[in-house]
Amino acid sequence: MSNLEPVPIGRSPVSEPGLSELMRAIRARTPARILAGRAGPAYLTATQLELRQDHAAAVDAVHVEMDLDKDFGQDFLNKWGLFEVRTCAASKAEFLLRPDLGRRLSDHARQELIRRCPAAVDFQIVIGDGLSAAALRAQVPRLLPILMAGAADRVSIGHPFIVRYCRVGVLNDIGDLLKPAVVALLIGERPGLATAESLSVYMAYHPRTGHNDANRNLISNIHARGIAPEDAAQRILALADKMRSRQASGVEIKEDLVKADETRSLPRE
Repeated sequence: MSNLEPVPIGRSPVSEPGLSELMRAIRARTPARILAGRAGPAYLTATQLELRQDHAAAVDAVHVEMDLDKDFGQDFLNKWGLFEVRTCAASKAEFLLRPDLGRRLSDHARQELIRRCPAAVDFQIVIGDGLSAAALRAQVPRLLPILMAGAADRVSIGHPFIVRYCRVGVLNDIGDLLKPAVVALLIGERPGLATAESLSVYMAYHPRTGHNDANRNLISNIHARGIAPEDAAQRILALADKMRSRQASGVEIKEDLVKADETRSLPRE
């Protein structure tokens, strides 16, 4: 298995004395492989090696299994009372081949959620492995505490839990079962060549059978070179407030983006 932390793009170990300061500044601003130089019609060797490493990291992120103890640590799991349930997919291989199974909770999962989670809360947080367990390991330990602290001041919060072999459509099953006002699903994004650790948050107001992406809102690209967990938490909580106020989500709701210096301060763990 390759290292899931790729070499930063634009920082090739090969010196490029002919590259102007402007071009260096442009390359530093984006993970895209632009102005990378060439050897004839091909990439430079260093660029090609970085590309292969990043591709390997993306493949690994999709296939690696989530390990709760290793990824989060027992102290973190105990602090937030996190527990795992599964969808109808029996294995990672089946999950990748049958996306439909990842959209439905197993019978045992339904029983566990009914037993352990309060129903009809204002805000329910769910964590799903999706297509990158590496994203959960990298982002959830910072994001979850901020979300829990920020929501606790004003709404009732459900018991957070983790779904293995999770697809976005599992929101409908969770909504039918627990009937929360707003659900926020923290899920690993499909890895790209820029990062394998990007997290998305899909949100829905009273999700239920029949809902699709038109009924959901998305905040994506939560990672080291994208949206910081602190900024993401601000946006998630503000959008959840708006969903409850308008009693709607998806195409009926537009996120209000404000400048960083206009956002209110959130508690940080």
